[in-house]
Amino acid sequence: MIALRNTNEIQKISAACKISAQALKVAEEYMKPGISTKEIDTAIYKFIVSTGAKPNFLGYGGFPGSACISVNNVVIHGIPSKSVILKQGDIVSVDVGAVYDGFHGDNAYTFTVGEISDEAKQLLKVTEECLYKGIEQATVGNRIGDISHAVQAHAESFGYGVVRKFVGHGVGKKLHEEPEVPNFGKAGRGVRLAAGMVLAIEPMINLVGEDVNVSSDGWTVTTASGSLSAHFEHSIVITDQGPKILTKA
Repeated sequence: MIALRNTNEIQKISAACKISAQALKVAEEYMKPGISTKEIDTAIYKFIVSTGAKPNFLGYGGFPGSACISVNNVVIHGIPSKSVILKQGDIVSVDVGAVYDGFHGDNAYTFTVGEISDEAKQLLKVTEECLYKGIEQATVGNRIGDISHAVQAHAESFGYGVVRKFVGHGVGKKLHEEPEVPNFGKAGRGVRLAAGMVLAIEPMINLVGEDVNVSSDGWTVTTASGSLSAHFEHSIVITDQGPKILTKA
């Protein structure tokens, strides 16, 4: 069942989303050569708990980190590790959320480590544009497919691969709620959007091909092509005045 949140619930989700967004700002400070993804994760954990919230990824389905930290060809669900050391030219997706007062926030951003290639710059730019094109379609009366199609059309116009195995979702009392929000689909199809819906829209776009592989650890998702992948995500609420982004620091 898809929840339509009331004003009080939206305020609580907004509080969790603000902490989630601030956690990304913490991560940004660590995007330097020589830093391990475990160090970034530890800093995120310390920040979130300092606010009175909890990292909602930690222990979720057995996930061992407070954030998913995914480097270069890792699409999502990268496990923080002391042995994964950032180097000049890397791109690093950090997906993180906080649960506060019973409600969840969720967001992601792909950072750069120093100067990156022009190819990588364009991938990040286009993927972030995909996110905002999807958000633009999150209006009362539209359908999920309008969000999905906007993301897919923009990414594929650059020849990029849109990941199909993993999708966006509703967010609120649980980290993952109905409805699913794919990054591919046909306009005018799917669930009708209504005021009070809270959605996590999250394009996952590969430089080459849509196919992905899941590692033997059960979590780490990589591009089948070995190419770079980018990931951007906001949690938004649909209002009668249009979509409102909740995950802004």
